[in-house]
Amino acid sequence: MAANLSQEKIDAAKNRILPTIRSALEKMPIKGRITLTGYEGSELLVARLLIESGADVRYVGTACPRTPWSDTDREWLLAKGVHLQYRASLEQDLAAVDEYRPDLAIGTTPVVQAAKEAKLPALYFTNLISARPLMGPAGAGSLAKVVNAAMGNKARFESMKNFFAGVGEGYSAGVWDALPQDRPEFRQKYQRQVVKLMKQRNSVEMG
Repeated sequence: MAANLSQEKIDAAKNRILPTIRSALEKMPIKGRITLTGYEGSELLVARLLIESGADVRYVGTACPRTPWSDTDREWLLAKGVHLQYRASLEQDLAAVDEYRPDLAIGTTPVVQAAKEAKLPALYFTNLISARPLMGPAGAGSLAKVVNAAMGNKARFESMKNFFAGVGEGYSAGVWDALPQDRPEFRQKYQRQVVKLMKQRNSVEMG
């Protein structure tokens, strides 16, 4: 209607393209639990496409604010039982992955890193999802293909986690000529300094 087209022309276009889209969704269904986070503004659209492809989407986090332009998608997702978080923080995104234990976590770099450390398949939203076509038959088929391939790699994450267990974690993270020694006393000393500085800052702000 915004383009001043008649309802007859709109219906004709829908009747021509919708069966093709429906066929693409049926040929490549997505079966699995997914959490999705991003900061580009297309998160709600991607979540709808995933659900229409058969996925069980539990959480959608977006860095964008709620606006009237996303209300239709918001209402559709809420009706499907999706937890939708506008202005989502990293802590909220990570908590969703921890709570729902998805078969696939789609998200930002730190979310993907945390998911892989937890032996969960993960995909970068910007590079691997939002860069793909989303509309029409091409969008449905393209998204299903990459998502199903990622979920099918769960056993590989199990194997890699078991093989690399304990390597490069905590104080030994990074590349070293010799394995560093753990010095918890240094961490405790630094923590006390941080607490002292925070108390000083709070007292100045209250004064």
